Amino acid sequence: MIDPVTALATASAAFNMIKKGFEVGRDIESMASDIGRFMGAVSDIDKNAELAKKPPIFKKLVAAKSVEQEAIEAFMAKDKAKQMRDDLRNLISWSRGPSAWQELIRMEADIRKQRQQMIYAQKERRRKVVEGIAIVVLIVLASAVILGMLYLGIKYRQGM
Repeated sequence: MIDPVTALATASAAFNMIKKGFEVGRDIESMASDIGRFMGAVSDIDKNAELAKKPPIFKKLVAAKSVEQEAIEAFMAKDKAKQMRDDLRNLISWSRGPSAWQELIRMEADIRKQRQQMIYAQKERRRKVVEGIAIVVLIVLASAVILGMLYLGIKYRQGM
């Protein structure tokens, strides 16, 4: 998954290519790769916004300012993506009719489902593994500190 700023840049570039394509009279089929890039970037933006609402616990503790900044970036990117999506809907509906937009929505749902299964599920598993490892490391460190204190306490009492 990409950060919201990069995803927004990708979505904007793809949207501008689509817009230019409509201006010069290209048909939707010839712009399929641009539309796919746009949809993929919007999907990344939406996922980033979702993750910004519930950041990992260690991110909250260690980088609280970063979490707030990421939330703002995700919100702004999502708002801009919504505006571009509305413009795209108008372009497609104007050139091919409302049924073309509905067909595109169905395609987008399929793309999102595939991305969810392939990319997002893998990233979520990786994030959970990293969190699990961090929790285990913290538990081991806390245990070592407690055992060390007990050991020093015993040694201190033996020395008295």
